[in-house]
Amino acid sequence: MTAARRLSLVTDEVHPQRPKWKAGSLRVAIATQDMKSLNAHFGSAKRFAVYDVTSDDWNFVEAVAFEDVSDESGKHRIEGDDRITPKVEALKGCHLLFCLAIGGPSAAKVISAKIHPIKVPQPQSIEDVLLRTRTMLKTAPPPWLRKVLTEAGATEKKSFEDED
Repeated sequence: MTAARRLSLVTDEVHPQRPKWKAGSLRVAIATQDMKSLNAHFGSAKRFAVYDVTSDDWNFVEAVAFEDVSDESGKHRIEGDDRITPKVEALKGCHLLFCLAIGGPSAAKVISAKIHPIKVPQPQSIEDVLLRTRTMLKTAPPPWLRKVLTEAGATEKKSFEDED
């Protein structure tokens, strides 16, 4: 089984196991190999950079690292060699997951953990992903994001029946 290492900024003597979610923000996980860019498939990501994003700013929460990852060939490993469940467990509490690709079974596990996966066609900087997320929050969010925001408690529950 794959173990997750959590790396977070420590600012005081109290070391919480996982930083608490900031009300009104979205917790975003970004699949990365280098902590600079969104440049990994979900299964092959060595790290996930986790941020809390609001319409005004973002804050780094932690990096979750994995040593034992899948390759990007699309081939499944031997039975019982589960490298996906530990990643999903480590990302619980996140609202959005940005990655280059994610397979159907992995996406199903991510969605059942109440994390919305977003496939991005090309690698891009983490800053660009965060700016895009902030822009979506500032402007009229698409229906899928309004649902995520409502479930996350970042907005009030409204009826969107008259919209769209």
